[in-house]
Amino acid sequence: MMRAHPVEAIRAAEHPLLEAATAAGDPDAVMRVAAAGVAHHTAALLRERAGGVYGRSVLLIVGSGDNGGDALYAGAVLRGRGCRVEAVLLDPDRVHGRALRALRRAGGRTVVGGTGAIARTASTPDVAIDGIVGLAGRGPLREPAASTVAALTGAGVPFVAVDLPSGVDADTGTVHEAHVRADVTVTFGALRRAHLLASPTCGRVEVVDIGLAGLRSGPQTMFGPVRAEVGRAWPVPGPGDDKYTQGVVAIRAGSGRYPGAAVLCASAAVAATSGMVRYVGPGAADVLAGRPEVVCHPSVAEAGTAQSWVVGPGAGTGTGAVADIDAVLGRGRPTVLDADALTCVASHPVLLRSASAPVLLTPHAGEFDRLTGGWDRADRPGALRRYVAGLRDRGIEATVLLKGRVTLVDDGETTWAIDAGSSWAATAGSGDVLSGVVGALLANGMGAGGTPAWPAVAAAVAHGEAAQVAARRTGGAGAPIGAGDLLSALPAAISALRGA
Repeated sequence: MMRAHPVEAIRAAEHPLLEAATAAGDPDAVMRVAAAGVAHHTAALLRERAGGVYGRSVLLIVGSGDNGGDALYAGAVLRGRGCRVEAVLLDPDRVHGRALRALRRAGGRTVVGGTGAIARTASTPDVAIDGIVGLAGRGPLREPAASTVAALTGAGVPFVAVDLPSGVDADTGTVHEAHVRADVTVTFGALRRAHLLASPTCGRVEVVDIGLAGLRSGPQTMFGPVRAEVGRAWPVPGPGDDKYTQGVVAIRAGSGRYPGAAVLCASAAVAATSGMVRYVGPGAADVLAGRPEVVCHPSVAEAGTAQSWVVGPGAGTGTGAVADIDAVLGRGRPTVLDADALTCVASHPVLLRSASAPVLLTPHAGEFDRLTGGWDRADRPGALRRYVAGLRDRGIEATVLLKGRVTLVDDGETTWAIDAGSSWAATAGSGDVLSGVVGALLANGMGAGGTPAWPAVAAAVAHGEAAQVAARRTGGAGAPIGAGDLLSALPAAISALRGA
């Protein structure tokens, strides 16, 4: 798995390295190692985008911090490899002096930043290196950086970000309106939290070894799943398995108004594992038409034994729906609460006190707003952790999956960030598919003995994979899909994960 650390931990781990370099009389030794990595990955991007390195042009956008020094030293290395290198100095009075002299000795050219700085460069560069702000940066890009980045972005110039794209907050992952959207981000020693939280803005993230040691996981360390480990953990039947040993999931979903939710949720549970699916609700005829292997029951009270439950997709928010939630939570089985069930919980928070087993809530941003009464969207992981901590303080063993392009899962101790790899799944009904997959994995016992966090993470990975498979089934770059397309691609997605 991937681990991403807060700024405080990164700074603490870097400190002995920097002290040792200074004591040895070479305070920039670590910076030059980092810069060599930036130069290496910039050269790789030049070969990818411009067909080579020699004779290609690189523009450095240089701020006043150490990231600016990294960019200048990287520019010197690239100049030595035959690139034309120019540097826009946004704050020439505070630029890293030794790195600037290294660039000039190598033959690099400098331009003072400000209005029209890009116009004073020799030509449109093949690649730009973002050395504007470092980990301490907060908030959006300011002038003249904002207009400089906007001009380059408008011209289609690819960016290499040093450490983190400027305009992205390192710990919260907040992407401000004025920011760098990187094609490649080169970081040092270990991932920062924003590399997972703002992964679409970071592009491909490359970690350069600078000799960092002693960096341990802490309360603010964030985790990211690796496709191969999800594939290895996915349940498949063994020689002694039958439909019961592989897990039975019961689903209370659908209504006269939303019959499709029942079909999508139950069908996803069938596709996720080889166990058994029970269905409760008014959509039995529709469910059986698509999935005749599902066992249907007229009510929660009459449903047979199940190892997990899913409640809520399209099920309504009336008194009957509230009573069913209460009844299911009282059964003492791990339960997924989604969609309408979340609206019921927001209106009747006392419902969660009925839970005698772990509960997984799976809201999108709007549903999370109803659950919390309003939350800080500039700090998704912080808002999520505070909500989960509040539930646990009330004695409720809850885990929350907050949906998005980057989905977050938090069980009160660990936060996971899962980048779907695309936004193709942003379509009506896709959440019903996700809840069915999670319910099936819980029933199978994935993560047995712990919280529902790992089954939720695995389901989110498979869900994102299925959306990409469905979108690209035409053989092209991808096309819009519906939830039914995503559902039909789920087996292929699971197969791809298992083969990763």
